[in-house]
Amino acid sequence: MKQLVESALPNTEVVVEGEGCNFQLTLVSDELMALAPVKRQQQVYALLNEAITSGAIHAVTMKFFSVADWQAQSQ
Repeated sequence: MKQLVESALPNTEVVVEGEGCNFQLTLVSDELMALAPVKRQQQVYALLNEAITSGAIHAVTMKFFSVADWQAQSQ
């Protein structure tokens, strides 16, 4: 999942947490933060649609951060 999202969305760092088929994604991207919240989620769901449809992923929650916000939180 991490590789899929990072390869499709350049300049995006993805942290994946969870197990089984329930996951939380933390996405760090200035480009995604420039979009409306719904548009951000739509872009990520479009990438994961096949895995969601197949049942490999049951639930996904997402948190979005700008690079600066992520660095500030990590300190």
